Amino acid sequence: MTVVKQPSVIEDAYVPSERRIARERYQRTRARRATGIAALSTLVTGAVLFVVITNSPGWERTKETFFSAHYARVALPQVLEGLWLNVRLLAVCGVCVLILGMLLALARTLRGPVFFPLRALATAYTDFFRGLPLIICLLLVIFGVPALRLQGVTTDPVLLGGAALVLTYSAYVAEVFRAGIESVHPSQRAAARSLGLNNRQTLRYVVLPQAVRRVVPPLLNDLVSLQKDTGLVSIGGAVDAVYAAQIIASKDFNYTPYVVAGLVFVALTIPMTRFTDWVTARMDRRRAQGGLV
Repeated sequence: MTVVKQPSVIEDAYVPSERRIARERYQRTRARRATGIAALSTLVTGAVLFVVITNSPGWERTKETFFSAHYARVALPQVLEGLWLNVRLLAVCGVCVLILGMLLALARTLRGPVFFPLRALATAYTDFFRGLPLIICLLLVIFGVPALRLQGVTTDPVLLGGAALVLTYSAYVAEVFRAGIESVHPSQRAAARSLGLNNRQTLRYVVLPQAVRRVVPPLLNDLVSLQKDTGLVSIGGAVDAVYAAQIIASKDFNYTPYVVAGLVFVALTIPMTRFTDWVTARMDRRRAQGGLV
């Protein structure tokens, strides 16, 4: 019996060239150098600002009035208690804004002369509330609606302030949705119709999914702005984080509670902002790779 020996196959391990090794070493060195320079420049800038601020003539008075540790400890629990109202307003108003904004966007994109009155009303609504300052809208709704003395209509400043926020922000969100809908190429509609889908099915299964994906980053930015503007309901007497800070500040004329409220809003906003940036970068990468229509 003859035994046939198979030739051994030796797979050589990949060995990078000297040029590639040198290039990667240079890139690492350059990255470390850039990080060091950025850290050093940040420290120098911070030190300069600290010296300039702390050596200003009115720093001691400013520190006592705006950065008092005692008033910060007193204000923080009440500000956090009031912040719960802002969070609830954000959750409820955010959902209402998305729903109403979508309905307005759909109304503005309806085709055919029979829908002209609906398109005109939706256009007038968005133009009016996008041009009307939010603070004026809040004043008109919070103080104007109770003045009408309508039966069965609430006078709660929280509900009325939330309604004003929905009225204003739905106009902005409607334009975001409309831009997303109009950005879908007409060939998508034509392809859907050629498959036997009617207008409603084409809008639901083809156009809206693409449009919503494309406008997620600007929608998240609008929600971040809405989160900050929930503090404006305090003008009607609703005890949120801002009004809780105002109550404490009005007792001793120390404005540290306002700083505490501002920092609390910043701490709540930063995660939402970073999440928005992450979603935007992720969608950009998918679009660059051809994975997002």
